[in-house]
Amino acid sequence: MQSLIPVINKLQDVFNTVGTETIQLPQIVVVGTQSSGKSSVIENLVGRDFLPRGTGVVTRRPLILQLIHVAKDDKDARIQDGTVIREPEWAKFLHTKNKIYTDFDEIRQEIINETERMSGTNKGISPDPISLKVFSENVVNLTLVDLPGITKVPIGDQPADIELQIRDLCLKYICNPNSVILAVSSANTDFATSEAMKLAREVDPEG
Repeated sequence: MQSLIPVINKLQDVFNTVGTETIQLPQIVVVGTQSSGKSSVIENLVGRDFLPRGTGVVTRRPLILQLIHVAKDDKDARIQDGTVIREPEWAKFLHTKNKIYTDFDEIRQEIINETERMSGTNKGISPDPISLKVFSENVVNLTLVDLPGITKVPIGDQPADIELQIRDLCLKYICNPNSVILAVSSANTDFATSEAMKLAREVDPEG
């Protein structure tokens, strides 16, 4: 399985570039309501704060996050496009080609900029994913997909059908039979009425 993950990551990059959905690749899909703690869960897996924060719908495009473990003494892995990287952690976006990010605040800002480029500065969403690879000594090889938080009521200049748009986007990813659904609910929410759990059970009633 470990040898398959780099191949799957490369396929993911190709499909995201050309916009095809011919093959459904294995991945962990993170769903939850607004402010349920999705970002905190993902950042704890990475060990760094790098996701945008705020009120309302903050995640407005799917974020495909590939975590790639790099051994401390793996000198070959630390040569990226001819540049030797000495930091323990770094990242690359698919849309910025060969640019290497070592400042995780800069990664957060680039996610915001790229989101606004495709989705505008209002609170609308876009189905076009952002692809981010994080290389680190402290992660395991995983592919995660962070999705916009489930919402019920449009706020401000959000479109009237924002709830339906987000639901359809979530279903698109979790209906993939190769997906593992990670449904996140805040600790002060009744588990039986959790929107994330209801959506997960609808797609995968047997868990």
